[in-house]
Amino acid sequence: MKLLYITSQINGDGGVQRILSIKTNYFIEKFGYEIEIISIKLGDELFFNFNKKIKIHYIALKSGKLYRFLEYRKQVQKHINGIKPDAIIVCDFGIKGFAIPLMIKTKIPIIFEAHGSKFNESKYYKKTFFSALTHNLKYKYKEYCANKFDYFVALSQESLNEWSVNKGYVIPNSLPSINNPTSNLSSKKTITVARHSYEKGLDRLLKIGQLVAQKYPNWQLEIYGSKNRNLNLEQTVSDLNLESNITFFEPTINIQQKYQEASMCLMTSRSEGFPMVILEAMSFGLPVIAFDCPIGPRVLIKDNYNGFLVPDDDIETFSNRVMELIENNDLAIQMGKNAQLSIQKYDINLVMKKWDELFLDIKNQT
Repeated sequence: MKLLYITSQINGDGGVQRILSIKTNYFIEKFGYEIEIISIKLGDELFFNFNKKIKIHYIALKSGKLYRFLEYRKQVQKHINGIKPDAIIVCDFGIKGFAIPLMIKTKIPIIFEAHGSKFNESKYYKKTFFSALTHNLKYKYKEYCANKFDYFVALSQESLNEWSVNKGYVIPNSLPSINNPTSNLSSKKTITVARHSYEKGLDRLLKIGQLVAQKYPNWQLEIYGSKNRNLNLEQTVSDLNLESNITFFEPTINIQQKYQEASMCLMTSRSEGFPMVILEAMSFGLPVIAFDCPIGPRVLIKDNYNGFLVPDDDIETFSNRVMELIENNDLAIQMGKNAQLSIQKYDINLVMKKWDELFLDIKNQT
């Protein structure tokens, strides 16, 4: 079986790159698949470990939107014609990703893998009439393109319900190991893993950190993720005099150790797909607190069982939930145990079997 993945930035440190490395490595090592990847050229180093048998084709694009689109289309078509895969999987939630079945001429089955909420442009954006119109057109465009793919795979039933597609499937993400060393939850540390972007809601996290620090100044919030100076998050921490409570770190390949050193995981995203961060944190026995944003957190968190699911944008309640776990370590420990139990169904062998069955079914139909 030969698979071709088309993604946006294979060199990145986000959840899409993380899960793509996990899946493609498994397909090669367990099923003997051939894997090739097409990606925009951004950076020279791969953040995650990809099997050396994987062939990566980089597309370097110059400036100019129309030129970039035409050149991208030309090069993708060229690679598809040369590779001749059994199936093409698109893992790109941007405009060009949705456009693949419209821009490419091929009889090879094309699968779209949805890694985000359809409504990932938050309602909290300040919209003018024209920006609102633009956002609505984007949603209609996504819906139209989604039905042009031969298969549409969502990470949860909640995600699939956002779309009106004919051949829709649900296959969640997974981890290489869901039985990781359990954190003893004894440290005075909380952890957040997210890039600095509006949809990740770190501005909301800083407000929560401020409220928690007023009552528990000895607790630390560690934030790991690619920085964006334009958001001025570090300046905000300085303005709030929270340098001794909140620390920003660059992404680390050894994030598993950081989970093990923490006592809870916080997520303040405005939209999600299927948060690998929550899944990974729970594998280390961490209770997770997250806003009930569209759509990912509610898939993994059962409120008051393996963490807390907080009404979206309710800063005060979120802060109170953090302090509740600080004050009640027995509750935190029990939630952590429940978290590890609740993710057993995301065992990689169970999830990859679903993908293998889908690919074999596709191959048998062609």
